[in-house]
Order: sequence, then structure tokens, then C-alpha cells
Amino acid sequence: MIQKEKNPEYLNSFLNYSITILNKSPNSVKEYNYDLVNFLRYMMIHFKLTKETDLQKIDITLFTEEDLKKITLEDIHSYISHLAIDNKSKATTRARKISTIRIFFKYLSQKANILKINPAQNLETPKLEKRMPKYLSLDDSKRLLDVAGHEDNRNAKRDYAITTLFLNCGMRLSELVGINIDDIDFEECKMTVIGKGNKERTIYLNRACMFAINDYLSSRPSKTSIKHDSKNSEKALFISEQKKRISNRTVQTIIHKELQLAGLDAKKLSVHKLRHTAATLMYQYGNVDIRALQELLGHQSISTTEIYTHVSNEQVRNAVESNPLADL
Repeated sequence: MIQKEKNPEYLNSFLNYSITILNKSPNSVKEYNYDLVNFLRYMMIHFKLTKETDLQKIDITLFTEEDLKKITLEDIHSYISHLAIDNKSKATTRARKISTIRIFFKYLSQKANILKINPAQNLETPKLEKRMPKYLSLDDSKRLLDVAGHEDNRNAKRDYAITTLFLNCGMRLSELVGINIDDIDFEECKMTVIGKGNKERTIYLNRACMFAINDYLSSRPSKTSIKHDSKNSEKALFISEQKKRISNRTVQTIIHKELQLAGLDAKKLSVHKLRHTAATLMYQYGNVDIRALQELLGHQSISTTEIYTHVSNEQVRNAVESNPLADL
């Protein structure tokens, strides 16, 4: 929940613009607010507008439009340096915050007309290291499914369906939590989900997914027992033990516990790693075209999808062994 009453008016105007015009999701706008609140708090210290040193206690409503006009590229660089040195933020985190700052100042200069000059116009993104995403092997994935559907799990059918969808469809956490029963076309074996930027896309469901969903629906709480709330819980596919739409946190806890029970490293693996796993398995075993993988994962850029086109060490070994000169 964004506490807009603690924001200056120009920040709230930007957040409203992000929702109504840029069509950003509530989660994205929440991140914008978090990033910009911290940026403005730092600027108040940087410009010596407060004696308070605890960032969390700084009142940014005191940072006026006139103060905004004083910000230069060097001041923004100072903030990014603070993130890197004092907060030890990773390059990926800094890149996200820089993106937020860039969009914010573009709005202030081109839409709100508060600034004549955009100080973030030449703000660069830090160079990111290209790392292969962590993912589960095929055997690890099977072990995780075995744990999810184990008879000792009182929510076995629900948790098995959740894990099956992650490993087969490469869904995002928010997409899975947001599924309504009406989103599923049981005849065509497909469903619609709302991805990043409120973009709708179709996900096709294979036999394993359809079996897991149908099996779970046979034990899903009845509609009359599910709470009616702002999250439309009565329509949700996955229901928590509190008879509400299952939350992001609950799903994360479920997967974390499954990873531990399967003997996998729960500290290095997560829900998002299951998305990596689905994409990697489809690419390695299914001969999936990169463009089809891009569509399935809901990536705006093909370059994002290309991180999944890495190959395993075993594939590299097999390639070398298949060289016709290998037996000479």
C-alpha cells in the first residue's frame, strides 16, 4: 500500500501518470514509489536540507519543486555511488533504480513541465555481468514434484498443481497468484494471464498441467466457504488455508519448503528459479524456437530470452565427443 499522504504532490502525480498513462502494474508503481522516496531522502541530506541522518525518518514533503530544479547529473551520480558503496547494491539493483529515476525526470521535464532541463537525460546504466541463470535439472524437477504431491502434505493437490504450473509454463509468481478459474479454457487447454505492464498473454497447458489443475479442483474449497474480498478470492484458482486468494508470500513459503524437503539448496533457489527451469528444460529438451520461448515467457525483448539459450556442460561434452575426429 502506497502512503501517498507522505509524498510531495509532484511524486504522487508521477505515480498516477504511471498507472493511468504508462499502464504500469500496481507492483511496478509500488517499486517506483519506494525507489523515488529513498532518492529524495538522500537528496535532502545531500543538499543539507535536514539534520536527520536516518533516511527512514526524513520528511520528503519538504523537498520542493524548487529543490528539484537544483538536481544535476553529478548529484544523481552521488546517489548511485551511495547505493554502490554504502548500501552495497548489486549492479542489477542500481540499474533498476536508475531506470526509475530516468523515467521520473523525463516526466518532470516533458509532461509536468516542472523542469526545463532533464538532469537524467544522459544518465547511463551500469554494465551488467552476464551470468547464466540458476535452474533445476530434470531430475531435480522430478524430485520437487514428488515432494509437492507427497501424501504427508495436507495441501498436496494444490501444491502439486502450483509446482507443476511453474515448472511446465515458466510463469511469474504474480501471474500464478492472479489466475482465476474463469481464465482457464478447459476445452482448448489454455489460459490467459496478466504479465508485466498489465499485458495479457495466452499460456497453453500440457497434459500434466491439466491433470494437476483438475485434480486440485476436486478438493478446492467450495465457493460458499471462500471469503469475498477486494482480491476476488471467490474467483481465484488457488486458495489459502484462510479461504482467501493465495498470496505471493504463501507461494514462496510453499516452494521454499519443497526445495528443502527435496534436498535442494533453498538459499540459492526460489520461485523465480522455477521459471528459469521451465525455460531451460523447454529449450534443452524440446527444441523450442527462441521466438516461441519469448512469447511463452512474455518477454518484451528477445535479448531477455537469450539468457535461457545457454547449454549444459554435458551438452558441451557431447558436442566435443561427436566430433568426427574424436576417434582418430
